[in-house]
Amino acid sequence: MTDSGATLYGFDVAPATWRKSSSSAGEHECVEIADLADSRVAVRDSKRPEGKVLRFTGPEWAAFQAGLRAGTI
Repeated sequence: MTDSGATLYGFDVAPATWRKSSSSAGEHECVEIADLADSRVAVRDSKRPEGKVLRFTGPEWAAFQAGLRAGTI
């Protein structure tokens, strides 16, 4: 499974532009995120870019980030 032309779980991540968090400081143990065409956010493990991808709606992603900032996640 790769993201070069692959459709994973019914959504296409091939055109995605992946980025790491600015707080990762170049470390290898982090996640990458990408904005998808359907206004969702995809998340993958930077160590296994060919692996599984999680997909969040905009409100789900905002709630996830709020939970991280509040320390509840």
